[in-house]
Amino acid sequence: MDPMLKAERIEVMNLHNAIRGARNPLNSWARSDSFYDESGSFVLGENDLSLAIRLRKAGSDHRKFLRQVFVTVDITAPLYWWKEYDTYKVGTVANSTSTMHKITSAPFALEQFSCDRMDEPTLKQMQSVIDYLESLRLRYLETKEKQLWYDIIQLLPSSYNQMRTCTMNYENLIAMYYSRCHHKLDEWHVFCDEFVAKLPYAQELIICSEA
Repeated sequence: MDPMLKAERIEVMNLHNAIRGARNPLNSWARSDSFYDESGSFVLGENDLSLAIRLRKAGSDHRKFLRQVFVTVDITAPLYWWKEYDTYKVGTVANSTSTMHKITSAPFALEQFSCDRMDEPTLKQMQSVIDYLESLRLRYLETKEKQLWYDIIQLLPSSYNQMRTCTMNYENLIAMYYSRCHHKLDEWHVFCDEFVAKLPYAQELIICSEA
């Protein structure tokens, strides 16, 4: 089974304004050669891409324009991964689905949890936990006893998958990529290789292996 991390509904915004601003210090706007293609996508011209790469390699003080390239994405991942993602607070925003308000709104099932690395004995134990959670949920819906709700919240495994709509910028992604690309968790490899590395100009402006 594949690691449980999905990145969906990805949008990259404001690259056109960011690269224009990158030319402000030297008033070099006349050299800008970027354009929108027939599909409406913004394309960095040869001059602008060369400037962007030079600034990227020059360090964080010089690549301020990358803080103005914004990314929004819906990420579904287990709570144990979100606990590590929450390290990145500066420059990032996230709105999550709520375990506090909606945890009892749908039946508990194995598909709601990341179990891709469990062996068979552990998976059987996990199914027992899920079955018990479902029994608590049904009793809670019938009685509305707060004790049952607390039992669910405090028993809920960290493998429970949660979706969050996240906003960040390319500078944030440089830090995330190089902090986590060799991490033990497979979910970070999916984040780095299947999400970050496939963003527009990621190879030149985020990964930039020669930087």
